[in-house]
Amino acid sequence: MQEFTHKTFNELFDLSGKVAIVTGGANGIGKATALRLAEAGANIAIADLKLEDAQAAVKDIEALGVKALAVECNILKDDDLVAMVDKVVAEFGTINILINNAGGGGGGRENPTTASVDDIRRDFELNVFSGWRLSQLCAPHMKDSGYGSIVFTTSMSSINKSPNMSGYAGSKAAVNHMVANLAHDFGPEVRVNAVGPGATRTDALKTVLTPEIEKKMLANTPIKRLGEADDIAGAMLYFAAPISTWVSGQTIFVNGGGVQTLD
Repeated sequence: MQEFTHKTFNELFDLSGKVAIVTGGANGIGKATALRLAEAGANIAIADLKLEDAQAAVKDIEALGVKALAVECNILKDDDLVAMVDKVVAEFGTINILINNAGGGGGGRENPTTASVDDIRRDFELNVFSGWRLSQLCAPHMKDSGYGSIVFTTSMSSINKSPNMSGYAGSKAAVNHMVANLAHDFGPEVRVNAVGPGATRTDALKTVLTPEIEKKMLANTPIKRLGEADDIAGAMLYFAAPISTWVSGQTIFVNGGGVQTLD
């Protein structure tokens, strides 16, 4: 059990010697999070479908003075998840932090008159089942090490109400509640939390963002700008670091204080 001791400011964010897996870590929020954890001293494993992008991210991470590893991984394939965890443990000796960032789905395109059950099932496989399975695989290593933090990427859609989002939004809502329950299963050594980004400037958002949509989003956002990947990475660091050692089962929304939807 992690006992309370007074820590200095630097110690509260110190991840020196810790080992972190970041799924979907080659680009966007995942890469920003990997870099932020590396700046705090963590060694990083980038698990991503795009191996070349992951290898490029590793070079940026290693430039910060920590060790890094790129692993090609399809989170929909259980064999890939098992092999990835085994490879990280073989390389680094343990796992302390898991950022369940990889995911996706058909949000905004899920008209229930045309979407299939397979479409909705894939949302849950990407956003719920894969993260649950990776948590199951990583938690024993975290418990053995005496330090564990699991962080899921959820979404504002998990609490918003919008058309054509039932599968994706439903899967992200499931993540929020799953996190609250897994905190009981894996505690006290392992904490489990989630970060819910608002509208964040990533490649995915660029595909649908127009000046009109952005103006509407900002009308309902007290902090009058869209999010950047680094904004989300800051919350990820908080949950990964010792500063949050008495925080578990929580979902924090990083959204400029407002609500941003596509409709």
